[in-house]
Amino acid sequence: MYARLQFGLVVVLLLFSIDANARDTRHRFPISDVVNNPEYSQRLRGVSFYFGDQPHPKIEKSYGEWKTNKKTNAFNKTDEFACQWAMLSALLSLHKRAIDLGGNAVIGIKSNYKNQVFESEEHYECGAGALMAGVAFKGVVVELPQSNQ
Repeated sequence: MYARLQFGLVVVLLLFSIDANARDTRHRFPISDVVNNPEYSQRLRGVSFYFGDQPHPKIEKSYGEWKTNKKTNAFNKTDEFACQWAMLSALLSLHKRAIDLGGNAVIGIKSNYKNQVFESEEHYECGAGALMAGVAFKGVVVELPQSNQ
């Protein structure tokens, strides 16, 4: 009888812990916290990023729209810190795509978390849970004139 009671208690506790770990909080954090961070910006050199409708020089060549969806470990991290890492990973993915295609910029970048578009020149959207944080972007890889970067 005691063993059944213990088993039942364990099952109930597991159900509650699964619910707690299923947190999926959406945040909107400043883009500038990542792109202006000296440690992060060093890794993003060579490609310019334009969010939302930010003005940019005339496009010389377009390589099409590309998507990225990056996640990072959020365990024992603040949501903001984990989201910054996920955003950096997403930007590095777009950076690599631009370089591989011969582009030097990504324009019209929009958050695309769970395929729900959020467009802003100042903020990005991130989903954070107890164990993972994720950032998804879509943007157009282009080649812009070198002298205007």
